[in-house]
Amino acid sequence: MIRIGVDLGGTKTEAVALGRGGVEMARQRVASPRGDYAATIRAIQDLVLGLEARLAERGTVGVGIPGTISPASGLVKNANSTWLIGRPFHTDLERALGREVRLANDADCFALSEATDGAGAGAPTVFGVILGTGVGGGLAVEGRLVGGPNAIAGEWGHNPLPWPTDDERPGPACYCGKTGCVETFLSGPGLARDMATATGRDATAAAICAEGSAESNAALARYEDRLARALATVINVIDPHVIVLGGGMSKVERLYANVPALLDRWVFSDRVETRLLPPRHGDSSGVRGAAWLWPEA
Repeated sequence: MIRIGVDLGGTKTEAVALGRGGVEMARQRVASPRGDYAATIRAIQDLVLGLEARLAERGTVGVGIPGTISPASGLVKNANSTWLIGRPFHTDLERALGREVRLANDADCFALSEATDGAGAGAPTVFGVILGTGVGGGLAVEGRLVGGPNAIAGEWGHNPLPWPTDDERPGPACYCGKTGCVETFLSGPGLARDMATATGRDATAAAICAEGSAESNAALARYEDRLARALATVINVIDPHVIVLGGGMSKVERLYANVPALLDRWVFSDRVETRLLPPRHGDSSGVRGAAWLWPEA
């Protein structure tokens, strides 16, 4: 049986069908129907049924979402795609597809993918990080996702930026209702906001990373220092063997040299052995991880 994974993103929704051994058999992507809950259900339904028709085979379905399902209510919570919040998304999707569907946070799917057959394959503990429009994380131990009673394991992006300087307090407002969250500093929009604050110039995160000016280099240096502080708290708590970066900022090569060099001053150890790595599957990791929510029989 094929395993179908769906990655529901803020701008795109992608589906992949995996065969035995994680071999990709088919893939399709569409624009996400922003702000339209019913259209979101239909888009996923169409992607799944379309892949099954192409391959003439029915599959299991796993879906990664930018949020999570509340164990208390069964409704979506903590989603930056806010039109999903408070909706019975899991129930509605199973009804639309006529089968059991496994759901997980998109960062959890990323972590599972990279722990299964990605950059962290074979490592006992892998912390997967998303540095994109938002900031998320997921933890895999011995190739299996770690959950919790609140369904928020790995949500480091909504902790406060550690060891803040005076000019970082109280920090930008976050959609979660608090200020100074890691996400407000380390997301792509957070980098753009920092550049605008420091220079008065508006530039996207992608432009800042590409331009190579003294101002952009200074913004990236501030970003690296903040990323090192934020990851140090993760290392201090769970001491992962590997941290894999995902999302748009994971493509910035200088992070993999500069951030590890800064960790020593923040991690509570005489030496930091945790490896910081780029994703093996790149932008495909989240959708592959959704498919891996159903392990091979």
